Amino acid sequence: MKPARKSEIVAAPEGWAGIPRGEYYREALEQQLKPWFAKMYGFHLLKIGNLSAEINSEACAISHQVNVSQQGSPVQVQADPLQLPFAEKSVDACLLAHTLPWCSDPHRLLREADRVLIDDGWLVISGFNPISLLGIRKLMPLLRNRPPASSRMFTLMRQMDWLSLLNFEVLHYGRFHVLPWTKQGGKMLSTHLPALGCLQVIVARKRTIPLTLNPMKQRKTKTPLRSAVGATRQYRHRQDE
Repeated sequence: MKPARKSEIVAAPEGWAGIPRGEYYREALEQQLKPWFAKMYGFHLLKIGNLSAEINSEACAISHQVNVSQQGSPVQVQADPLQLPFAEKSVDACLLAHTLPWCSDPHRLLREADRVLIDDGWLVISGFNPISLLGIRKLMPLLRNRPPASSRMFTLMRQMDWLSLLNFEVLHYGRFHVLPWTKQGGKMLSTHLPALGCLQVIVARKRTIPLTLNPMKQRKTKTPLRSAVGATRQYRHRQDE
């Protein structure tokens, strides 16, 4: 498996305006997240990264919303996302809106989000789809060094595999906005060919009970059947004597 950690990474844009047609992507993402924000309750919502800070989350019932980033605006807590200055299990929801694409160590960032989230806390992740028109730009020498092609692009399956290792339950995942150069993203194409959407999102919840049972533990708890049958046969043999 290709490692996710990378020593050199392109600096993240300070906002969606720093990405060509970034405002289109932000609005499309907000439309996807709006019904999920309405389902979130609690006391603290953590928006990690400058792009997360600009996402409109007024539909969320969580009133205390904190923007965390190393620099930029609007930032309320200036800190390294890989070392969040919050106690364990102190946050109800974390938003990583296109934060992983510009992160040097996505695994560590997800572990930090897992650490600060309460049990059954919400985690929202979004990014660019490598199997899309934006992903094709990474193959073009003149475009691969420009945003958003300069960012890292992870498939949905790879990200969901990371979440399963941390025992998150994925409630929703999807791709949308097929045409990156239009504001609507091509509604017809997005409806019939969502797999080619340039944007993708995952909504998950942190679980404390393992989602899958360990087969090794199941075997240890079972009573050995052969010894029981052997004992019964020996007892009957003695009676016949």
